Amino acid sequence: MLTGVTTALRAIEPEDLEHLRAWRNRPEFRRFFRETEEISSVKQRKWYDAVVLADPRVIMFAIEEKGTGRLLGACGLCYIDRVNASADFSIYIGADNLYIDEKFAPDAARILLRYGFDEQNLHRIWAEIYDFDASKQKLFAELGFALDGRHRETHWTEGAWCDSLFYGLLAKDFRI
Repeated sequence: MLTGVTTALRAIEPEDLEHLRAWRNRPEFRRFFRETEEISSVKQRKWYDAVVLADPRVIMFAIEEKGTGRLLGACGLCYIDRVNASADFSIYIGADNLYIDEKFAPDAARILLRYGFDEQNLHRIWAEIYDFDASKQKLFAELGFALDGRHRETHWTEGAWCDSLFYGLLAKDFRI
């Protein structure tokens, strides 16, 4: 278990899957994710078996509240490229309909970044988000990510095209 001030990261367990699926299926959350359709319990279990348990390019964690053990959300490093020492950063807080908050998300993100740079020896951690995701833009600024670029009109949502924003953080620039 990896611990921070308010959160801890641990392995995702089968009993977490239904909570995670319900949170990711919330329309107000799903608009921020790449999935455009609801996730079935069968699809969630296939993701768990094929990706969480078996894909060496992915390291996912459950986020829990430190002290209580209450499941809060999930985070992880995806598309890990060992040759170029880079990975995609993923995080959300599903509990209490928070998505990205000012207490749990920054703490869990710092734990994950420290793990990625110190334990996985990554050089660069990056993320793609949509331009309407103000919560993650604020979080990334707080964590020291730089806006590396914008791909115009990549994502169709709610009747309009949105841009993808690419953020990156180098190990040498990471400060806890």
